[in-house]
Amino acid sequence: MNIQQIRNATLIVEYAGKKFLVDPYLGEKGAYPPLPSPSPHAPDGDKNNPVVDLPVSLEEITAGIDAVIVTHTHPDHWDKTAKEALPKDIPLFTQNADEAETIRNEGFQHVEVLHEDTVFEEIQLSKTKGEHGRGEILDVVGPVCGVVFSHESEQTLYVAGDTVWYEGVQEAINLHQPHVIVVNAGDNQFAEGGSLVMGKEDVYELQQAAPGAKIVAVHMEAVNHWTLSKEELQRFTEEKGISSNILVPDDGEAYRF
Repeated sequence: MNIQQIRNATLIVEYAGKKFLVDPYLGEKGAYPPLPSPSPHAPDGDKNNPVVDLPVSLEEITAGIDAVIVTHTHPDHWDKTAKEALPKDIPLFTQNADEAETIRNEGFQHVEVLHEDTVFEEIQLSKTKGEHGRGEILDVVGPVCGVVFSHESEQTLYVAGDTVWYEGVQEAINLHQPHVIVVNAGDNQFAEGGSLVMGKEDVYELQQAAPGAKIVAVHMEAVNHWTLSKEELQRFTEEKGISSNILVPDDGEAYRF
């Protein structure tokens, strides 16, 4: 497999001969207004989104894509530019019937709901649970999912999606025994409600639960409510002695496993 970090949660995953685009957030830098009420600890709290440029051209990102996976339809995972740039007949997978219907109404013709046993071109795509925060904020932000890729010719890949560390992530690790895990680790926060995705302590708990896995930390320094920088996460993993297992890519960087 080859995993290229594009920006935020957007990935290009080449797996068992197929090319997937995950959570496309493709607008130009500053194309959208800031998310309201970011944490006072967010360095880019007053900036328009995205706060950084795409690392490669839109044409390069969308070329040769076989399928799209949208873990949930928040605008930093499924934006206006993605809806306009992607062909309407591309196979697209999302988390539930409501979001599938929304995407069909946007003109996409081949939208399928992910399940625990979805198969695309002999690749198993297993939907996993996620919690986009803790406590009352969950009623505001709504449901999310992750996805596990498996195929006899590849190592198992778990893309956890917008989730904090909790028992549902532990269950996915126990069930699927992934060799590679992609986590959204920017510790994004609003003024109230706490972490919406993993922070550095969550990443540590994840590594302890899957000590043999390579962990790729993304969803960092791209949207105005991020609070954990790539540099801080790298420094933390070095202090904990786990840096060899935690990869923190620059936008555009790719890894082959």
